Amino acid sequence: MIEELKKSIKDKNTILFVGAGISATLGLPTWSQLISQIASDLGYDDELFKQYGDSLALAEFYQIQKGHIGELRSWMDRNWDVSEDIIRASKIYEAIANLDFPLIYTTNYDHCLETSMNCWNKKYKKIVGVDDLVNLDSNTTQIIKFHGDTISDSSIVLTESSYFKRLDFESPLDIKLRSDMLGKSILFIGYSLSDINIRLLIYKLDQLWKNSNVNKRPASYIFLPTPNPIQETIFKSRGIITITGEGLDKKESTEKFLTSLL
Repeated sequence: MIEELKKSIKDKNTILFVGAGISATLGLPTWSQLISQIASDLGYDDELFKQYGDSLALAEFYQIQKGHIGELRSWMDRNWDVSEDIIRASKIYEAIANLDFPLIYTTNYDHCLETSMNCWNKKYKKIVGVDDLVNLDSNTTQIIKFHGDTISDSSIVLTESSYFKRLDFESPLDIKLRSDMLGKSILFIGYSLSDINIRLLIYKLDQLWKNSNVNKRPASYIFLPTPNPIQETIFKSRGIITITGEGLDKKESTEKFLTSLL
């Protein structure tokens, strides 16, 4: 299984999907801390505020009250800014950069992937919106910010309404993903079934494959840093091969996995 994945990566035939679990290895603020910031901005007690709804609803409330997410987006931009020194010390980001994926999709808002490309002198183009889809070079890694970027309010997928719109799967980035995935394998890292977005994404991709006219479906993989038989069973039912790490340290497990792919 690993050898097949390594060959696919070497042949430039694998799309990498990067989730929040990868950013978490650098100690970036969690969703819980983001909601705490929202509570503070609105003058609410932190613990009480979190009882009023889930993260998406609370972010939606923030936008309604403020009329925009500009201040919150600025806070995200500042607090998710990671120095080159920290990125250079990360074996995970070093491996991602040096594996030379042609396409990297991410649901993370931060710029860690872009910084890692700069650190290891890799050519890349960041794609946030439809304007970025012109003049693409097949020899340059594309980093597709599937949930937006902290430099742009309008691109951020954070509130309940923006998530509902994202899940329609009809945006230019969705159309690009559908086109990209029909001929390539996909490797998911930094995700789990606790993320409703990746669950829906994998379900949608599975349906797209089943409804396509392509006979042979490229293998797709998800790396789980620690064993989880429930997640493994569900991912298998969606046509995703699970690669499971060893031990309980998620960061160390992920480092070993990505390094082994090199």
